[in-house]
Amino acid sequence: MSKKAAVIMGSDSDFPVVKSALTELKKYGVEYECRVMSAHRTPEEACAFAASARDNGFGVIICAAGMAAHLAGVVAGHTTLPVIGIPMKSKALEGIDALLATVMMPPGVPVATVGIDGAKNAAVLAVQMLSLSDEGLAEKLAAEKKAMAESVKAKDAALQEQIAAL
Repeated sequence: MSKKAAVIMGSDSDFPVVKSALTELKKYGVEYECRVMSAHRTPEEACAFAASARDNGFGVIICAAGMAAHLAGVVAGHTTLPVIGIPMKSKALEGIDALLATVMMPPGVPVATVGIDGAKNAAVLAVQMLSLSDEGLAEKLAAEKKAMAESVKAKDAALQEQIAAL
């Protein structure tokens, strides 16, 4: 049975960005659970979720948080599953604060971190991690990489035609 992905947001205001991660997971057929939990407002719930995630069938956890952005680190501290952090853009510092809080983890508590508001890449990275033990996902990833390459080649060919017409 394939492992699920957990997607946790520090606030429901993160959903417009996080939605693209859910769309990407769905595209690959990865089952997911999406929740709102806060490292600061509901720390017991976030820690309990992380501690039981492996036993509950999850294979990876994606955490989206802004500002102080401690969610991914708190979750990583309570699980042996890979954790991917999505630093969320904020008004005050444009997400730089969240990026630094997410990426600067102490030794032994890693958080894979994507770019600010990088929900789609977080989902692709999660799928890549899950594909290590799921050949079907690996095949879907390979097909997507091939499709992306073909798209770039088609754009280059169209550009060359435009240049030749100058």
